[in-house]
Amino acid sequence: MFLSREAITTPLVACLCILGISLSQFPRLQKILISKQTASVETLEKDQQKENLRLNLLKQMPTFSYDNVIADWAYIDFLQYFGDNEVRDKIGYSLSPEYFEVILKRDPRFLAAYLGLSVSTSLYAGMPERSIALMEKGLKSLSPQVPKKSYYVWRYKGTDELLFLGDSQAAKESFSQAASWASNFADDESKKAAFISGKTAEFLQNNPDSKFARIATWTMVLQNNVDEKTRNRAIEEIEKLGGKVVINADGIPAVTLPEKD
Repeated sequence: MFLSREAITTPLVACLCILGISLSQFPRLQKILISKQTASVETLEKDQQKENLRLNLLKQMPTFSYDNVIADWAYIDFLQYFGDNEVRDKIGYSLSPEYFEVILKRDPRFLAAYLGLSVSTSLYAGMPERSIALMEKGLKSLSPQVPKKSYYVWRYKGTDELLFLGDSQAAKESFSQAASWASNFADDESKKAAFISGKTAEFLQNNPDSKFARIATWTMVLQNNVDEKTRNRAIEEIEKLGGKVVINADGIPAVTLPEKD
């Protein structure tokens, strides 16, 4: 059976459009990589404005059922953006939520993206409200089983609400949901997540200003696959709250709680 001309050309045109948008960025990216050490803040900000326009286009353009492809490419672009420490030190991380607007709109079940959203947007860009709003929107497309271990999104949301907004009531509800969703799985990781999330919610219920709850939440950050800068921030915050962090020979952190909350 022969395919119609439309069945062939429509996906081809879509791919070419998406590829064209990405390829058009290569000269700009090469220019930044070559000159970023000497580039002025003004120049870098102009390049960032162009990147923002590209991301806005990716948010609006039709995808012809290639949503996951766009989400994956946008995530790779984000990793390059986030990892460019020299440029980020000069002009910051303000585009972080814009990348995740694209990524999670196209693939709200992209579980790994939610951790990048929380770290980059709440911790680095200082915009926890945007991070939480994007998670709330994405959670509407998730369920306890789909994708597997989607309870992590509730944990990231609770972390942002407690540590960056100081909203213990919202954080309690998020950790309660995380515990509920994690209880659907029998593996050790999920059991541990259910226990810690449940205990954190319990402490927040009884004591909204609980040091234990905040230490437990920073410990969750520490146990995630985060970069060194975030890892050091988590250790610093735990120790400020009276906890103690010891890294063993395998690089695994062990946290000791203060005697009194």
